[in-house]
Amino acid sequence: MSQDTNDPEPKAATAPAAPRDAVAAPPVRKWGNFLPRISLGLPGKLLVLTALFILLTEILIFLPSVASYRINWLNDRLIAAQISARAAEALPSGTVPPALRSELLRTALVRAIAIRRSGARRLILPPVQEITIDESFDLRERQRVGFSNDLALNLSQIRDALRVYMSDDDRNIRIIGLQGPRFDDTIEVVMPEEPLKRAMQRYSMNIFWISILIAMGTAALVYFAINALLVKPMLRLSRNMVQYGENPEDPGRIITPSGRFDEIGRAETELAQMQRQLSQLLLQKNRLAQLGLAVSKINHDLRNMLANAQLISDRLTSIEDPTVQKFAPKLIASLDRAIAFCNDTLKFGRAEEAAPRREMLPLKALVDEVAEGLGVLHDGSITWTTTIDQNLRIDADRDHLFRILSNLGRNAIQAIESDAERKHQGEISVTANRDGRMVSVDVRDNGPGVPARAREKLFQAFQGSTKKGGTGLGLAIAAELAAAQGGRLELLDSERGAVFRLEIQDRAQQD
Repeated sequence: MSQDTNDPEPKAATAPAAPRDAVAAPPVRKWGNFLPRISLGLPGKLLVLTALFILLTEILIFLPSVASYRINWLNDRLIAAQISARAAEALPSGTVPPALRSELLRTALVRAIAIRRSGARRLILPPVQEITIDESFDLRERQRVGFSNDLALNLSQIRDALRVYMSDDDRNIRIIGLQGPRFDDTIEVVMPEEPLKRAMQRYSMNIFWISILIAMGTAALVYFAINALLVKPMLRLSRNMVQYGENPEDPGRIITPSGRFDEIGRAETELAQMQRQLSQLLLQKNRLAQLGLAVSKINHDLRNMLANAQLISDRLTSIEDPTVQKFAPKLIASLDRAIAFCNDTLKFGRAEEAAPRREMLPLKALVDEVAEGLGVLHDGSITWTTTIDQNLRIDADRDHLFRILSNLGRNAIQAIESDAERKHQGEISVTANRDGRMVSVDVRDNGPGVPARAREKLFQAFQGSTKKGGTGLGLAIAAELAAAQGGRLELLDSERGAVFRLEIQDRAQQD
């Protein structure tokens, strides 16, 4: 029995390089869109992905499985060869007739059998004709230890098994295995690889169809389970969001939570709450829009009527009657406030305020002008005190700042006048100071203060009024004008009355 030198393994073929002017490859699709181009819904994608992942798992299981099948098949050939060798050795003459030799080799599916004992090698069943050995495999280590944790050995067995599928049908291989307890007691057989290849192909097809059935069955079970637990609730959420978006003002389209206690249940609850809040806001916005339209229609006539009443009230100042002289200024001031209120209502209804034109201006003079406009300097019922340095300047829009302070002052006056339990002189004080680039202006009164229920929505129009019948426009407009200049307006805590603080920072170029 002769053996030729093993042929070197063929090198892996490499694809030719693409020419420079080749057509550019299409853009890479994102991972979530690698499925077929046909339109698949979420359930279809789930089913396909589940089947693909299970098939991938089966492939990973198939590789060591087919390697183990090859080893077991070769071990069976070694056992059959041992039986044939013992039958040949049991002959009294020690010579195996040609017919019996051919039958023993055919039964074991081998072409030659040799045995090595105590270092001596003997050819028991020689080949019928001269053969060439293409490759040799030593199974002694695998037979001795059984299953191995050696990763390199396992990978080598997988590689040898995969090479069988790509080998030629006329290859002859030599297999070396243990014959006894000694590592040197071996049995060697030379056999054609073609029967092994056919057996592995049959085994692979069986595994393939079993894997397909397992993959489809498992995919179906996983699909129905995930579809019931996740997909259907998610589809319900998406359908509801689409339907709600078509008419968010319809309260009947708000989702009804299913009562689940997992993440989907919490998502349904949060979505229902968000939809209810949005529907309420849209309803409120619609009502405010209708109110604004009505106000815009009647504002012109209302201002004309108030202007006529103001002209008539001006004539009352020429009457020398003490009672008239006492109440005429208050009547005129009330008419002025009513006209200012109409103007503020229209200004708030505009889409946006004019962009602020900021400049460095003296603050005390502007505060005195506000006090003069409010009429408190000539009214003895309320004392107005301004504690501001003459040299203090603020970087702000003059008109916007005047409106902010006017609204704060008017609210303070109204709060003091509405205090039925007031037993002391009404007082309003305005103080200001500079801290670096920041100027703070405090407007303080000794009125009844701001109720706790009004603090949460104090600066929201039509919601933050502190008195019955009020609209809350003054503070809403003041806060909006302050924010337009990069500042802020806030209510400070105080033991008595209310303290509003306005903070406006100088622009960077003013440093």
